[in-house]
Amino acid sequence: MTMTCFIRYQIDPAARDRFRTYAENWGRIIPRCGGRLVGYYLPHEGTNDIAYGLISFDSLAAYEAYRARLKEDPEARENFAMAQNERLILREERSFLEAL
Repeated sequence: MTMTCFIRYQIDPAARDRFRTYAENWGRIIPRCGGRLVGYYLPHEGTNDIAYGLISFDSLAAYEAYRARLKEDPEARENFAMAQNERLILREERSFLEAL
């Protein structure tokens, strides 16, 4: 059963370009750590402070192994720290969806 982690971000609209860099960095990190990046999405029209990220995994166990690898990956730690230090993300919600 494939599952997708659906991440909803509330971002600082003034930091949109920095969030883009943050998301682009995950394009290298996520596959290296075992996830399949579906994509990151920035607001284009309408609400200007909501962005999304979607990452697929073969199972919850695969997701848990991915999370463990992220914690050990220097570039992942650096990317998390950058987002935290620059307050790019005001709120983050995760849902796990089953592919049909």
